Amino acid sequence: MFSLHATQHDGQPCLELTGDLTIYTVAQARKDLADWLVRGPALSLNLSGVEELDTAGVQLLVWLKRTAAANGTVLVLVHHNPTVVAVMDLLKVTGDLGDTILLAPTAS
Repeated sequence: MFSLHATQHDGQPCLELTGDLTIYTVAQARKDLADWLVRGPALSLNLSGVEELDTAGVQLLVWLKRTAAANGTVLVLVHHNPTVVAVMDLLKVTGDLGDTILLAPTAS
């Protein structure tokens, strides 16, 4: 299951994605997220709640970044969780998406 929750951060919309971003959910996620790309000059996607990510989900993130850029919208992916980072690293797209990745320190 995939869900989207809208918040504000520094006066700009921030969308918190939760659940799975997989082949089973990307069609609905694409529809829900595409509406936000035309609402303003900037948008953040909080990825901390993404529980599962597959290649379809990565393709969606790449599409979102390219579509936002084409529309003149600054799209920033934030709060990557270890699951998201692992998939992006495996597919070698971390640098292509152009976002700084900061992970919370783990408890020792």
